[in-house]
Amino acid sequence: MLKSPLRLAALLTLAAPAAAPAAGLEGALASVNPKALGAHIRFLADDLLEGRDTGSRGHRIAARYVAAQLEAAGLDPAGDGGSFEQRVPFRSAQLLEEQCLFRLTRAGRTRELTYGEEYLLQPQFFLEDARVDAPVVFAGYGIVAPGLGQDDYAGVDVKGKIVAVLYGAPARFPSEQRAHYGWPNLKQTTAAARGAVGLLVLRRPEAEQHFPWAKARAGARHAALRVTDPSGTPQGVVPELRLTGTLNDGAVQALFEGAPRSFADALKEVDESRGKPFELSVRAEVRTVSRMGSLEDVNVVARLPGSAPRLRDEHVVLSAHLDHLGIGEPVDGDAIYNGAYDNASGVAALLEAARVLAAAKPRPRRSVLFLAVTGEERGLLGSDYFARNPTVPAASLVADVNLDGILMLYPPRDVVAYGAEHSSLGRVVQRAAAAAGLTLSPDPWPEQGLFVRSDQYSFVRRGIPSVFLVPGFTSADSKRDGSAIMREWLRTVYHTPKDDASQPMDLDAGARLVRANVAIAWLLANDDARPAWNRGDFFGETFGAAAKASAEP
Repeated sequence: MLKSPLRLAALLTLAAPAAAPAAGLEGALASVNPKALGAHIRFLADDLLEGRDTGSRGHRIAARYVAAQLEAAGLDPAGDGGSFEQRVPFRSAQLLEEQCLFRLTRAGRTRELTYGEEYLLQPQFFLEDARVDAPVVFAGYGIVAPGLGQDDYAGVDVKGKIVAVLYGAPARFPSEQRAHYGWPNLKQTTAAARGAVGLLVLRRPEAEQHFPWAKARAGARHAALRVTDPSGTPQGVVPELRLTGTLNDGAVQALFEGAPRSFADALKEVDESRGKPFELSVRAEVRTVSRMGSLEDVNVVARLPGSAPRLRDEHVVLSAHLDHLGIGEPVDGDAIYNGAYDNASGVAALLEAARVLAAAKPRPRRSVLFLAVTGEERGLLGSDYFARNPTVPAASLVADVNLDGILMLYPPRDVVAYGAEHSSLGRVVQRAAAAAGLTLSPDPWPEQGLFVRSDQYSFVRRGIPSVFLVPGFTSADSKRDGSAIMREWLRTVYHTPKDDASQPMDLDAGARLVRANVAIAWLLANDDARPAWNRGDFFGETFGAAAKASAEP
């Protein structure tokens, strides 16, 4: 139920004297149509689109649908050459697992590991046949974070060696810095910068509860993708690492067998912040065989021009990823990974937000970009490409509001706003959530690293304040345990063919989440001041220079 007009107006003007009249937002929020969400989801998650895999025919059909809906809402094309599409080029790399090998040798005894059961490898993008034979060093989480008193490489030489590191980051780190330092790409660049030739990620025993090995195994069967630059060179690749892989429980135990410390003891030391890197007294001989190719896909980009001459050249971005996992490992005879919640729901929210904001009177003062990206499931590739190669001036991008997984499993009372506390977006999000009848809650899953696992992080890394809302655990229905429902969905449905349009969907709950995101976009687009990082904030200090550089003539 929406707040009364009087209460809503007072709420939105509180601490925001420069905001446009609340009546425009009041009308926009009231016009959000739950049935429209369901209609968009049913089309985008239909079997005919075959899971919308990056570069697939199904994804291109979905992109055409999204472009048509944005055009029908009255938005302008903002892609390449006056179109609604931005071309995104990729290099693909498919692992030829039957030709790969992994041997551990200690004291003259050799054990060969079994691919898929004990280890997984990432394909290579520069070498079709990459070989490594080197000693292995354990280096905790593989993190160097001076501001948090962490250097897992202190006192050890890893040049020419393979580094074995734990997944994630220390629990003592603040939630979103924990996500940042646990980001696999950062661990790769950190290891390579110290001369390592390979990186192995070790799963902790409890990892199976959060991310079953079977899901990791199924995902590894897909070709890996990287965006290419104009010369055709893949980006975001660390060529110095000729090995990047993950070990399951049995292989981890084999790696530590006969080492100076057991894996259990090493974990205890790391958890108590007294762990030191050490040689594992074992060599690993690993061969990674890859087949490379190329493909192309598109982002969809549309623009709602702002109404204020002074602000219309600046842009608030609403983003959602259109891709999912395509056709993969069958589950109960179904091989189509439809991605209804992940992320047809976010795209449906994007389309409904575009419709209501385009019809709002008055229109938002700043311009609003609506961005449906490809390649999120392959590593935030489409959003990273757009953030690095925007179709509008880079300096005009003031904020990103990301829509990913508008879960409608129960009516939420609260939301978690990833990224909000790092910038002036925090105050905006608080007002917007209240306008939608929601409260804010802290991150319930800091160990999951959600802040770096969706498209807002591509904008953060370009110095642009960003936010990503997800439902909290508190259900408005006392008979439905939000925490239990969410955990069960993640365990049994997330990234499986069961994520289709036949699931229960509380469309009214979805509409409330859409209203919260529309309110954020509206307030950002109407504020006199563009969003700013909080003074001394970690992400502002780490990435803010990128935005400042793009703003300079």
